[in-house]
Amino acid sequence: MFDALLPLLRNRLFWAPLYVFVVAFTLENFGLRKGWIMLAGLLLAVGLSDFTSSTLIKKNVQRLRPCNDIRLEATVVERIPCGSGYSFTSSHAANHFAVAVYLVAVLGVAAPWAGRIFLTWATLVAFSQIYVGVHFPFDVLGGGILGSVIGWWVYRAFKGVGWV
Repeated sequence: MFDALLPLLRNRLFWAPLYVFVVAFTLENFGLRKGWIMLAGLLLAVGLSDFTSSTLIKKNVQRLRPCNDIRLEATVVERIPCGSGYSFTSSHAANHFAVAVYLVAVLGVAAPWAGRIFLTWATLVAFSQIYVGVHFPFDVLGGGILGSVIGWWVYRAFKGVGWV
């Protein structure tokens, strides 16, 4: 069951209905002006998270992915194509935790259910990275922490200027 499900969980198209829901919910509940500002913060959080993980950290740390490490060849089960990039930090984990933490903070009182849903979602995406063989657990943990900090920072910055 996991072999079929977890590769899907890391695919952005699989989550398209959730993304559409977030946009619609935000615009419906916060109005066009404030809703678009909140969504701009979401895009900023993802952009900063992805840039920091992919460009600043991965290219400097240069840790091989488990599926590309010849020492682990006999133990890693590749459930998706491995890719050629580096492993630390997991950009999937960083980006999804940036989104989750930002949304939990922004939606707060308007959507008290958001915390459980979005943090579970980010955790499932992050775990799937390990399961499919493209990241080590600490890559995902590092990405999750990085994304959480960036998501919170963007929320606090937007709140500080009165945008959310």
